[in-house]
Amino acid sequence: MSYRPHAFPVSVKGVIVRDGKVLLLRNERDEWELPGGKLELGEDPPARLAREISEETGWEAKVGPILDSWQYHIRDGVDVLIVTYGATVDTEEPPVVSHEHKQVGLFEEHEVKALRMPQGYKRSIADWFSRLRAPVT
Repeated sequence: MSYRPHAFPVSVKGVIVRDGKVLLLRNERDEWELPGGKLELGEDPPARLAREISEETGWEAKVGPILDSWQYHIRDGVDVLIVTYGATVDTEEPPVVSHEHKQVGLFEEHEVKALRMPQGYKRSIADWFSRLRAPVT
């Protein structure tokens, strides 16, 4: 019997904070999530993420550091490796909601705790808010 590695998709997600609020998208499971998408073989993760953010929100983002990675068990037989990045935007335009999501929202840090979303996203959002508050050395 030959070796068969576990295979599951990798999804790159961006935490974008603008004017003290994080951008989130509501998906078909009625959960809030970060913008982003599945990585295809041979793709550069930050480049893919920047493209996904543009497609899903209309915003051009500068992708920054990796914040976290974790395996998300969506349901039986559906698992995905999530890699989150901090990202910044330089626009005053409101985000647009794409056909992929039901709603787009901007939330203050204290509001995130009560939202229906995976704990890993909440951890990444808290980390990016913390890094953005940290003094530059």
